[in-house]
Amino acid sequence: MAGLSLRHIYKKYPGGVTAVSDFNLEIKDKEFLIFVGPSGCGKSTTLRMIAGLEEISEGELYIGDKYVNDVAPKDRDIAMVFQNYALYPHMTVFDNMAFGLKLRKVPKEQIKKRVEEAARILDIGHLLERRPKALSGGQKQRVALGRAIVRNPKVFLLDEPLSNLDAKLRASMRTELTKLHKKVETTFIYVTHDQVEAMTMASRIVVMRDGLIQQVDTPQNLYDSPCNLFVAGFIGTPQMNFINGKLEKKGQNLYATFGTTEIKLPSDKANNPALKEYIDREVIFGIRPEAIHDEAMYIQTMTDSLMKVNVDVTELMGAEIYLYLGFEGMEDATGNKNIIARVSSRSQARSGDDITVAIDASRIHIFDRDTEKCICH
Repeated sequence: MAGLSLRHIYKKYPGGVTAVSDFNLEIKDKEFLIFVGPSGCGKSTTLRMIAGLEEISEGELYIGDKYVNDVAPKDRDIAMVFQNYALYPHMTVFDNMAFGLKLRKVPKEQIKKRVEEAARILDIGHLLERRPKALSGGQKQRVALGRAIVRNPKVFLLDEPLSNLDAKLRASMRTELTKLHKKVETTFIYVTHDQVEAMTMASRIVVMRDGLIQQVDTPQNLYDSPCNLFVAGFIGTPQMNFINGKLEKKGQNLYATFGTTEIKLPSDKANNPALKEYIDREVIFGIRPEAIHDEAMYIQTMTDSLMKVNVDVTELMGAEIYLYLGFEGMEDATGNKNIIARVSSRSQARSGDDITVAIDASRIHIFDRDTEKCICH
């Protein structure tokens, strides 16, 4: 088993295009690490450099203690699972899983033992004599995973392996992959653009944008303490609301003001030294949808953080309702015309209603309008 070390890694293409810039990361042994970010952010390129499928332009890559920049992919002791499964259509499931071992001249008895063990772990023992065309998408994905498992690699690399599956199967496969990681106790490096996959499976997440690492942290810390506007907006569903406003001091109290709304900040936020230089300046306030409440108990107790809004659209999601809200003087930092509240399915709010909501001021994030960095959580 092995950890990885990526030191000042760059990927530069002819014509001056830099896909990955100064990538520094220590990946722990047996960790489930996920690269996440929008299309074109460099996450798959980074994974392919680890695999040896892309040449590293600058920097050093170590797998364990071994420098592997110039080591061929087959000699890096890694296994890669692709988005399109890459199964041989003319071979049975058994032969697909055994193919890499046969190339390495592994004895037949050992091949049989390894394939059957992997099939047992993945619950595909009954499929070993079938060919890929007779398999569902989820079964094909398990075969592709099985082909990687039989090699007992130091590192698993998974490039958007669930993106071809339907929503229900994707959800169940997330659980299966988490179980698989615990069973095989190997380092997993996984690429996805789906932040739900990242939040549910990863021990740590690397958020990327334009070839640069934005933040590396646990899922919960990324959600609670994003370092900038991009991370705050990328992690979380629905995404965080961003509202242009101002910090104003009145007496001993500090207020978040936007439109005709004034929200008193709790003392721990108001006393944060980082906010002193932002008083009477324009900032961006970040509010998670679940920090906006329309229940009477919140409105009666949070009297310093009430906001009058108009309900534009409601979306019933089963256990909860998304309310799309507008308010007087609204200036949304991202150009949207609404902020979103995530409320109980018992909510009585309907499209066209004028209602009052309470904001949980302890959960307001404050961002610098110019640098987009988070000033205060």
